[in-house]
Amino acid sequence: MSKQLSAVLDTTLSLIGQFQTALTTLPTGAAEAAKDAEALPLLTASSSALKGHVTKLSLLAITSPFTHSAVGTVLRELNESVLPSLVTASLLVTPAQYTKAFHSEVLLLVKTSMTELSALVREVKLIGEKKDQEKEDTGKESGVTKSEKDAVTLATGRVWDACDATIDVANKGVVGFVMRRVEQWRDLVRDAVEEIEDWDPEEEDDGFFDDVLSDDGKGGDDKGEDDDEDDEEETAALQEHKKSTLRFLKPIAQAYPAIINNRLKNAGNEPLASSSDVKKLESLMLNLQAIPDDVDEAAGALYEANFETSAQYLRKTRKCATQAVELVASPWGSADVKDDAPADKFAAWSKTWLKVVDEVSKSIEKN
Repeated sequence: MSKQLSAVLDTTLSLIGQFQTALTTLPTGAAEAAKDAEALPLLTASSSALKGHVTKLSLLAITSPFTHSAVGTVLRELNESVLPSLVTASLLVTPAQYTKAFHSEVLLLVKTSMTELSALVREVKLIGEKKDQEKEDTGKESGVTKSEKDAVTLATGRVWDACDATIDVANKGVVGFVMRRVEQWRDLVRDAVEEIEDWDPEEEDDGFFDDVLSDDGKGGDDKGEDDDEDDEEETAALQEHKKSTLRFLKPIAQAYPAIINNRLKNAGNEPLASSSDVKKLESLMLNLQAIPDDVDEAAGALYEANFETSAQYLRKTRKCATQAVELVASPWGSADVKDDAPADKFAAWSKTWLKVVDEVSKSIEKN
C-alpha cells in the first residue's frame, strides 16, 4: 500500500481511538458552550455525513481497481470534518441541559458508530494491503473475493445502523426519547398486571403431597381433612391478595398513559427551557423506570404467598408513582403561567388519582 494512504488509514484509526476517549470525559466549558449551541441539528448532520462517507468508502474498497487517491480523499474528509463534528455535537449534549439519560444514550450511540467505523477502516486496510501485494507479486490486481465483500458490507451496515439510531434519537429530541422510554415501562407494567390477572391460585396445588401419610395407614383421613382445610384457607388468602394487588396496580398503570398524553406529547422543547424542568424530567424518568421492577418483585412474592414482601414492593411502587405524578402535576414552565389561565386538565386529574391511590393502598398497608 502507498505510504500516503497507509498513513491516512493509521491516522483515522488513531483519531477514532482518541475521540472515543474524549467522549468519556465532559470537557471544561462544554456545559456553557451548549447553552447557545444547536447540538441536535449538528448531531443529525454529522451522523448523516458519516453514513454518506462510509457508503463511498465501502464502494471504493470493493470496486476494482482499488484507487488509493479516492480512498484517501474520503478518509481525510472523515478525519478533518465529519468525525470532529460528530464528537463536538455529542459533547454539546450535556447532562445539565438534556438530562443524564439522553446524554448517556447519545454518547453510547456515537461510541458505537466509532467502533463500527474502526472495524470498517480495518477491512479497507486489509484489502488495500492485499491489492498492493498482488501488484508487487504478479503485476496485476485481482477482484475482491466474496468473503472480502461480505466483510466490508457487514461492517458498513453496522455503521449505517448506528448512524440511523443516532439520527432517530436526535430528531425525536429529549422529550421524544423520554416518551419512548416511558412507553416501554408502561408496557412492562401492563404485562405484569395481565400476568397477575391470568394467575389462578387454585392451580398452585398439584396434589403431590395429598396422600403423603396415607401409605402407612396412620391417620391419613384426619390429616387429609386438615390439609384440605389449610389449602382452602391459603387459596382464599391468595385470591384476596390477588384482588387487592390488582385494585392497587390498575391506577398505577393508568399514570403512564396520562403522563404521556398530557405532559410529554406535544411538549416540544418546553421542558428544556429551564434547569428546574430538566431536573423534573430527570426525576420523572427515574421514578417511572423503577416501577416495573418493583411490580415484578411484588408479583413474585405474591405467587410465593409472601404477602409481607409483596406489600413492601407495592409501597415502593406507590412512592415512585406518586412522586412521578406530583412532579408533573403542574404544566411545564408553570412559573410563567398567568393566574387567570384556564385550569389544567391533568392537574385536576392528578388530584383525583392521588385520592384513588390513597384509597386502594389501605389494603396493602395492613401487611
